[in-house]
Amino acid sequence: MTKKILMIDDDPDFVSGIKAILDKAGFEVEVTYNPKDGLQALQTKQYDLLLLDIMMGRGAEGIMIARKLRKDAKLREMPVLIITGMREQIAFLFPGEPVHPRFVEVDELVEKPVEPKLLLEKVDSLIKAAEAKKAGK
Repeated sequence: MTKKILMIDDDPDFVSGIKAILDKAGFEVEVTYNPKDGLQALQTKQYDLLLLDIMMGRGAEGIMIARKLRKDAKLREMPVLIITGMREQIAFLFPGEPVHPRFVEVDELVEKPVEPKLLLEKVDSLIKAAEAKKAGK
């Protein structure tokens, strides 16, 4: 069965590159270009994985989405792969020894530009881990 991925990222060029990699690997990818549409899609459809950009709109709007997901019983189980080009911005999330390591509960974090092989490995392992967790329930 085809795995469905939702990608929320406001950079059309980056999105098309990532989507091409995932399409070629046999995933079904849907894209929204802002957090509002992304949340709406998450609430109305089923996905196996969320690819999330942190820096959108007026700042780190991706963080707001990650937090909302973790509070939602239905969406909490979905793996999230955060893709960001902003190491400095992320520094405030993970400064040295984070005071609160689960500030935003994220399954994986990769930096832009993403190496296609790494992307596919992360996506694969996150979906497999989520399936194993479901099967183990």
